[in-house]
Amino acid sequence: MTAVNIICVGKLKESYWREACEEYAKRLGGYCRFGVVELAEARLGQKPSQNEIKAALSAEAGAMKPYLSQKGAYNIALCVEAPQISSEELAEKIERTAVSGSSVINFIIGSSFGLDEEIKKSADMRLGLSKMTLPHQLARVVLHEQIYRAFSILGGGKYHK
Repeated sequence: MTAVNIICVGKLKESYWREACEEYAKRLGGYCRFGVVELAEARLGQKPSQNEIKAALSAEAGAMKPYLSQKGAYNIALCVEAPQISSEELAEKIERTAVSGSSVINFIIGSSFGLDEEIKKSADMRLGLSKMTLPHQLARVVLHEQIYRAFSILGGGKYHK
């Protein structure tokens, strides 16, 4: 069974975001080994300089690397500038990745300042969720739902219409 992880910076603060993600995580249990790793967000002041932001992203990248270097892992970096795909295309990508021998699929979400360039460059794929700006916590819920939808499509379920 394929393992699917969301490696993310920061925690879901409000209970309604956590409950939504927990519901999709529970549903995903029938399709894959699903997990979420929440990493600490680097602390920045109200108006950080570009150098401070770069240092924070680098520190966050350092915390991510052990999870992304797993043998057989396929890493997907979520980036605002990346191409977007349909739910069906995500399902196909998950299926092709699993069939090609990757036992772990990691979806990587950075902080509100994004991801370090090193993480983006080393990722196997870059993925954009939307051209619209989403609150960081809502983006996590959307990703949970889309992963569930992808597995539902692959399983021939009725969830996706």
